[in-house]
Amino acid sequence: MKALTIVATVLVGYFTSVLDVAAGQMGMGMIEDVPSKGELNGSNFTYPFPTFVYKFTSQLQEIEMVFMDVAPTVKPNGKVAVCLHGKNFCGPTWEETARKLAGVGYRVILPDQVGFCKSSKPDAYQYTLQQFVYNTRNLLQALGIGNVTVIGHSLGGMTSIRFGLMNPEISERIAAINPIGLEDWEALGVPYMSIDDLYVSESQSNYSSIRGYEQPTYYVGEWKDSYDVWVNMLVNIYQGSEARRFAFNQALVTDMALSDPVVYEFGLLQPRTLLLIGDKDNTALGKQWSPPEVQAKLGHYNVLGKQAAAAMPNGEIIEFAGLGHAPHIQEPDRVHEALLGWLAK
Repeated sequence: MKALTIVATVLVGYFTSVLDVAAGQMGMGMIEDVPSKGELNGSNFTYPFPTFVYKFTSQLQEIEMVFMDVAPTVKPNGKVAVCLHGKNFCGPTWEETARKLAGVGYRVILPDQVGFCKSSKPDAYQYTLQQFVYNTRNLLQALGIGNVTVIGHSLGGMTSIRFGLMNPEISERIAAINPIGLEDWEALGVPYMSIDDLYVSESQSNYSSIRGYEQPTYYVGEWKDSYDVWVNMLVNIYQGSEARRFAFNQALVTDMALSDPVVYEFGLLQPRTLLLIGDKDNTALGKQWSPPEVQAKLGHYNVLGKQAAAAMPNGEIIEFAGLGHAPHIQEPDRVHEALLGWLAK
């Protein structure tokens, strides 16, 4: 692999290359190109775009954060979008969205967060949304990127809102597709589950359990063969060379999300924000281990989306009737038309 260091510059507003300079020149880490195919950190899924690894130190550990960098396919508009994946997805899940954005002039950055996919899976890591945002912001700075549009789904939508709260000065817009964190699950009665018990549950994940969770929640009971790509991408990691660490990291992430809802801070979110909501979504962390009377109160996105948008000073909402937790996968044309229309305003 050819070592590439951090360069604080943008060439015509989009990615053309990462230039060679002395390693660690800016004290922010190092970027190297890596093959899109083959195993890296426990995943052997083939990535669809030029793939890189951002190497840096975090929490006294050497960390690798893998990302894809997608150049515009038309005249660049000078804008950059960063797309943040959900807990059960990886950067490649954004492939179609990235192609749509690149097709209207955006440079698109698709990171795998620490603990996920082709990025490092530490033996121990203090996960917070703030740490996700900090790592993502440092990656963007390492690439010489300033202002960004942040697009996130599910956990990535929750992280995109935290990004806007922490970095309003560079957040041009926030678009969150069925973000989690629109309600406080524990305050509504979800019982605490220890990290040890979460780990046991995560380590038992397989095709049947993942599909069994996603089909009613993400896709409102329907199933297409194309959805298997994303399920098998996860199964590959749960059963791969980093299986134990991956399951433990996922347990830590679930505990983090349960402990840090963003619902109480919507009124502080300054960037212009769009919620894209499949109104049949019923996602709620901890719902599956909660008593029936608590389950009945959780995950009503047809209500939660409107409440969240109304609480945000510059919030807007577009709802998709009949769609679930992953509307951009269920009906990508419908969602992308809405997203690109909003970005063009």
